[in-house]
Amino acid sequence: MIKHIITASALLAACEAYAQSLPVKDSLPKSDSTVVDIKSEVRDNLPTIVINEEDPDDEGSSVVSSILTAGRDPFLSAAEFNFSPARFRLRGYETQGNAIYINGIDFNGMDNGFTPFGLWSGLNNAMRAQQNSYGLQANDFSIGSIALNTYVDMRAGAQRAQTQVGYAFSNRNYNHRVTLQHSTGFNKKGWAYSGALTGRYAKEGYVPGTYYQGASYYAAIDKKMGVHNTFSFITFGAPTESGRQGPSVQEAMNLAGSHYYNPSWGYQNGNKRNANVLQTYQPVWMVAHDYRPHEKSRLFTAFAYTSGKRKNSGLDWYNAPDPRPDYYRYLPSYYRATNQATYQSLLTHYQQHPEDLQIQWEKLYEANSANTRTINNADGVAGNSLSGKRSVYILSNRVNDIRRLMGNIVYNGKLTNALTTTAGANYQQQVNHYYQEVKDLLGGDFWVNINQFAERDFPTDPDAVQHDLGQPNRIITAGEQYGYNYQITIQQMAAWAQLLLQLRSFDFFAAAEMSATSFYRTGLNRNGLFPELSYGRSPRQRFNNPTVKAGATYKMNGRNYFFVNGSYRTTAPFFENAYISQRTRNTVQENLKSETIVSAELGYKLNAPRLRFGFTAYYTKFTNGVDVLTFYHDQYQNFVNYALSGINKVFFGGEIGVELKLNSTLSFNGAASMGRYYFDSRQRALVTVDNSAKTLAKQTIYLKNYRIPSTPQNAYSAGWFYRSPKFWYASITGNYFSNMWLSPNPLRRTADAIADTDPENPSADEVKQAILRQEKFDSQFTLDFFGGWSRLLPRNYYINNRRTYFLFNLGVGNLLNNKNMRSGGFEQLRFDFEGKEPGKFPPKYYYAFGLNFFASVGLRF
Repeated sequence: MIKHIITASALLAACEAYAQSLPVKDSLPKSDSTVVDIKSEVRDNLPTIVINEEDPDDEGSSVVSSILTAGRDPFLSAAEFNFSPARFRLRGYETQGNAIYINGIDFNGMDNGFTPFGLWSGLNNAMRAQQNSYGLQANDFSIGSIALNTYVDMRAGAQRAQTQVGYAFSNRNYNHRVTLQHSTGFNKKGWAYSGALTGRYAKEGYVPGTYYQGASYYAAIDKKMGVHNTFSFITFGAPTESGRQGPSVQEAMNLAGSHYYNPSWGYQNGNKRNANVLQTYQPVWMVAHDYRPHEKSRLFTAFAYTSGKRKNSGLDWYNAPDPRPDYYRYLPSYYRATNQATYQSLLTHYQQHPEDLQIQWEKLYEANSANTRTINNADGVAGNSLSGKRSVYILSNRVNDIRRLMGNIVYNGKLTNALTTTAGANYQQQVNHYYQEVKDLLGGDFWVNINQFAERDFPTDPDAVQHDLGQPNRIITAGEQYGYNYQITIQQMAAWAQLLLQLRSFDFFAAAEMSATSFYRTGLNRNGLFPELSYGRSPRQRFNNPTVKAGATYKMNGRNYFFVNGSYRTTAPFFENAYISQRTRNTVQENLKSETIVSAELGYKLNAPRLRFGFTAYYTKFTNGVDVLTFYHDQYQNFVNYALSGINKVFFGGEIGVELKLNSTLSFNGAASMGRYYFDSRQRALVTVDNSAKTLAKQTIYLKNYRIPSTPQNAYSAGWFYRSPKFWYASITGNYFSNMWLSPNPLRRTADAIADTDPENPSADEVKQAILRQEKFDSQFTLDFFGGWSRLLPRNYYINNRRTYFLFNLGVGNLLNNKNMRSGGFEQLRFDFEGKEPGKFPPKYYYAFGLNFFASVGLRF
C-alpha cells in the first residue's frame, strides 16, 4: 500500500514549508493561488495523516483554541510511514487499538477486530478527506478506540473538484499502478459527482513467486435538498488476486541463499506457480443523510452493506507425504544428529539444486494420476461404486463468505458557546460463512469428503470418518465444498454520548457508551464425530459492555497544552477465540466473559510557528483475554486445540514527536516511541483434539513477563527536509528499531515441556533455559529518501482550458539495502516433548524488503 511507500513527514514538511519559503510578492507567479494549488497538489497525490483542523469557534480572543485545532501530529506521521517496514503497531496494541470510520461507520471486523484495508485498497485519492483523533482524546464521531481513530468522508461533495490521472512504477508488491479520478464538486443544481478507477499489476513482486493483479473502483453522488439536507450514495470495491509469501525457517533461507525464500511456489511446465493465493472481492454500498437545521447542530445518518468472499488457497493432502518443501523432515538438520552422511548429502544437494526447495508440482500430479481407486457407496448411495484417479493432493480454498449490514447516526450540537454535546447510536450484523472448496484436483478425477484423522483413529466406525453424515462418502470435484461448513452470526448495537466543555484555559470532556454484543454458530453439516454438537444453531452468547472515558486539557496559551485522559471499557470476546473448535462443533470456552481494558495518558504539546513538539506517556492493561490455537500436535498425532484464557497484557511507554523549521527551506522531523509491552499473567489452557470432545489436559502457561511480539517496542526516526523555491523538495530519514521479539509457543512454557529433563545432565539447566527463552531480534537501522517536483504547466499545456499541474514523486526505502531485518515471525506450535530439543521445530520468520522504490507521475486539472 502507498502508506508503506513514502515518508509522510517529508511530504507534509515539504508542503507547508514550501509555501512559506516562496519569494516575496514581486517574485510570485501571476496568481497567488498558484502557490496554494501546487501545495494542494502535493498533498492530494500522497498520503497524509490529518488531525482535526476545524475552524476555531467564534468565541473571540478570550478563549484559547482547543488542541484538536492544532493540526497534524509529527509523531503520527513518522509512526504511520517511517516505522511501517518493521510492522510497527501504535502503542503495541494488536486489535481494538485502531479504528476506521467511513462516513461515520466503524468498518473494523466484528469477527477479529482488524481493519479490512482490502475493501478499499488502491483508493487513496478518494480517502483524502480525513479527520484523526489519537489516544483517548475526545472526538465528534464516536466513543473511539484506544489508539488511532480515523474518520474518512468519501462523499462526492468532500472530494476536491478536479481530474487526476497518474502512473506509478515500483519494485514492491506490485510493479505498475494506473489511477484516474474525476470529481465535479457541487454544481448550481446541488449535485456533486465523483468517481475513481485504479489498476495494479505485478507478474512477480519483490519476493520470488509472488504476484499481484487488482482493480479498484469508487463512485459517489451527492444531492443538496435545500440548505439543510444533503443525500449521498457511495459505492466502492477492490477485486484483487495475489500470490503471497509464506514464512519459513532460517535453515531453508540459508540453503536457498536468500532471506526472501518463499516456500509457497514451485515450477510447473517451466513457469512459477504459487499455492498460497488470496482472492478477495467485497463491494460496499452506502447511503447517507446530512441534516443541518442550523449552524450549531448536525444530524448525520449512514447505512452500509457489504458482501463478498475472501478465498485463501493452500495445499491439502490425504494419506500422502507432506508436500511443503520446507517440511522439517526434508531439511538436512533433521539428520544432523543421527545420520551425518544423509545430512551432508542433502546439504550438498540443496546447495546445488535450490529449485528443489520449492513445491514439486509435477510430482503432485504424478501421485494423483497413479492413484486409481474404487469408492464404494459413493455419495451415500448403497451399491454405488466409482472408479478413477482419486486425488491425494489438491489445491484447496479456505473461504470466508461475508455479509455485513451497518447503520450509524450521530448528533452534534452546541448547547452554549462553551458546551458541546455529541451523541450517537449504531447497529451492525455480520454473517460469516466458512467452508473449504476444491480449487484444483491437480490431475486427479475426484476427492472424497472424509476425515483422514478419524479414519485412522476409528477404523471400524464408518460414520465417524464423515465430514457430513447427510452426504456420506461424497465425491467432490473442482469448485465444490468439502470439509468444514458453518456460519457465525454476530450482532452488536451501541449508544453513546459525550459532553465537551471549553473554557478560557481548560477543556473538559466526559463520554460513555453501552453496547450489547451477541453471536452464535450455525453448523451446516452434521460431523460424524460430533453429530449432536456440530449441526444447527448453537446457544447465543451475549455480552453487555460499558465504556467510560474522560479528560482535561490545560491551555496555557495558544501554543502550550497539557492534557490527561483516562478510560475504562469492557469488550466482548471475538467469536474465533470463544469456540474451542469452531470448525467441528458448538462448544465454547469455560466461563467465557468480556475483556477489560483500563487506559490512561498524559502529555504536553507545543504548537509554535517554527516548532511542533509533543510528548505523551501512556499505560494500558488488558485483563481476561481469550485465544484459541489450533495446530498439529506430535504427541497426540492430531490437530489439537489450545483454548487459552486469563490472558492479561500491559502496555506502557512514551511517545515524542518534533517538527522544527530551521529556516525557510530546511526543517527537521523526529519521532520516538519507547515502550514496554508484556504478558502479565499465567494463562490457563484447556487442551482438546478435533477427534474428541474429551478434555485431554488443563495446563498453566507460564508466559508472565514474556514480551508482546511482532512489533518494535522502541522505534526512532530523524530526518532532514529541504524545500526549494524552484518547486522541488527532498528528504532523507533514518530509522532505528530495537526491542523486537519473536511470538512464543505456549507449549514450550508449560511444566510438561521442561519435565523429565535429565537431572544428571550438567547442561540440564541450559536445556531448560533454551526451551523457555524468548528470542529477541537484532536492532536494525534503515535509511529512506523521498523527493519530488510539482509545477503548474504553461497555459498552452492546459487540458480542457483548465489549469494543469504536473507532479513527480520518488520514494526509495532502505537505501542501505539492509536485508537482515526480521519484520516478524513465530515459534512453530509444535514441540519435541521426548527429546526436549527446541531446535527440532525451529521458528519461522519474515524479513523486511531490502532497497525498494516507488516512482509516480501525475496530472491534475
